[in-house]
Amino acid sequence: MADRPAGELKALVYSDDAHRRRGMIDLLGPYPSADLARVEYVECASEPAAIRLVDSGAFDLVILDGDAVPAGGMGICRQIKDEVDPCPPVLLVVGRPADAWLATWSRAEAVAPWPLDPLEFPNTAATLLRRRVASSVQI
Repeated sequence: MADRPAGELKALVYSDDAHRRRGMIDLLGPYPSADLARVEYVECASEPAAIRLVDSGAFDLVILDGDAVPAGGMGICRQIKDEVDPCPPVLLVVGRPADAWLATWSRAEAVAPWPLDPLEFPNTAATLLRRRVASSVQI
């Protein structure tokens, strides 16, 4: 993780659709869970920017829209998992529950079907953030 003040969390939200990005962020809110620090969200609408931002090491969670065009979140997930070390956890949003199997190929840590469940989506994001925080604790 890039150097940041203790307790600060940062998530990248990628989609070509600004309304979809805003919907994901609004659903998560600044505190996806009461036991986590405030999350700062960075929105991104293009594949090159998403890859550059993830490569910066500044993010604790990456949320990718699997239906984004021209570059879908599944392909971006696969690429960052191959190229970024360590890669933050990825939450992949898919258009249909039947598309969840593709997350196995993309190596996303979690999948959420659209429309997003207002309880499950924040819980899933919080679980991934907790794991990230726990893995970054120095012993």
